[in-house]
Amino acid sequence: MGGKRVITSAQNSKIKLVRALLGRAKERREANAFVVEGVRLVEEAVNSNWNVQFALYDESLNERGTSLVESIKSRGVEVEMVSESLMKSSSETETPQGILAVLEFAQLPMPKSPNFILIPDQIRDPGNLGTLLRSAAATGVQAVLLPPETTDAFAPKVVRSGMGAHFRLPIRSMTWEQISKSANLQIYLADMDGKSCWETDLRQPLALIVGGEAEGASSEARKLANQQIGIPMTGKTESLNAGVAGSVLMFEVIRQRSNKKLFNEQI
Repeated sequence: MGGKRVITSAQNSKIKLVRALLGRAKERREANAFVVEGVRLVEEAVNSNWNVQFALYDESLNERGTSLVESIKSRGVEVEMVSESLMKSSSETETPQGILAVLEFAQLPMPKSPNFILIPDQIRDPGNLGTLLRSAAATGVQAVLLPPETTDAFAPKVVRSGMGAHFRLPIRSMTWEQISKSANLQIYLADMDGKSCWETDLRQPLALIVGGEAEGASSEARKLANQQIGIPMTGKTESLNAGVAGSVLMFEVIRQRSNKKLFNEQI
């Protein structure tokens, strides 16, 4: 190990903090911090200039990861080596990439006049929420508003599924009253019985509500929505999961906005 000090004890304060942050939303809120794992996500965080409290790595780290460690150190951030077994037992992933970092929460600024907002309502599956965030970042969504009963956006599985979306999107947890004031736009609710999204003009400023996997959208979401829109399906599948359905609708928004002539011809 090249004579370096190596953390081997699970009682180490940094290890205990990492495990607490990975485990509970309450700990993340109280510490004002969350964990990212893997070379790519830590790179995204560093390149986005997020404040890194500290980073941990082990000997399994590849060449790209080793360069990343040096880059983090050059910023004056504390970086320590841990044993591979301790990294594995502290990680949320089945095959850790040998690096993780604890980041401070940072609130990206909300746009002054947004024209594309996502509201994931009662999304409790971390993979689905992460998929929605990833698609939101890819389609130019300007803010994500999280109502009560939606899972924590900074839970480890959501962060992994988001693939860096957290560093590019303003994400806010809000009450429905706050959402009503912030999303002063045409509000569409994704619903399998709604009007076809192919036949709905989605070029105007809008907020899109995507309801949860089991119960669908909440009563508050339905009250707030101006219109319900659905995705036509020719197969025998009853419905799509929230991550896929929301992604299809978000990409339909940018398709229409980037190709107004085509949309007008279809109408």
